[in-house]
Amino acid sequence: NIMTITKEIRLTQFEFWSGAKQFAEKLTYTELNELEGYIEDFFIDGLTETDINDLFWFQDEQVCEWLDLDINEVYKR
Repeated sequence: NIMTITKEIRLTQFEFWSGAKQFAEKLTYTELNELEGYIEDFFIDGLTETDINDLFWFQDEQVCEWLDLDINEVYKR
C-alpha cells in the first residue's frame, strides 16, 4: 500500500528544483504569495510537489500570465 501524506506549505517556502528553481528565484516574495491564490483556485484538489515544480518549470508562461508579467522581463531580473 502507498500512504498519501498531505502537508500545507507556503509557496515562498517551497523547495523548487531544476528549471523551476531558476524561474521561481526570479519571482518576488509578493508574486509567489499572489500565485498561491491562483494555484488554489485552479487546482482545487491540490498538487503534488512534482506538480508544483513542473508548473513552474514547464508552464512558466502561464504563471507569468496569471501575474500579468512579461516572461522575458522576469528572466532578465
